[in-house]
Amino acid sequence: MSRICKDGFDKECIKEQREVYGIAYTQNILSGRWKYIILWYLKNKERRYSEIKAFLWDISQGSLTKQLRELESDGLISRKVYPEVPPRVDYSLTSKGKEFIPIIDLMEEFGKKFGEQVD
Repeated sequence: MSRICKDGFDKECIKEQREVYGIAYTQNILSGRWKYIILWYLKNKERRYSEIKAFLWDISQGSLTKQLRELESDGLISRKVYPEVPPRVDYSLTSKGKEFIPIIDLMEEFGKKFGEQVD
């Protein structure tokens, strides 16, 4: 989609790269099979790790942990550990994560509208 600007002097090329940056940034943050669904599941309330795992029954523990850590690292979710035995961990959306929810909602609407159509 984007091309490398030769020597950085092509103003039109630089403009195109700046325009596509937002899409590339969002795609990079959400690269991962389960991230969209995790964000959707957290949109109404904080959830325990075990609730997320039960909801995403098909995901391995390692994959879920990796996806959650990446979402936390990117600032979309927060993780709160309670000093209990056994430890309790809750996940919730950050303000940045909450700002992403309208995009998730649009994806849901699009999928409902066109997902079952066969061309």
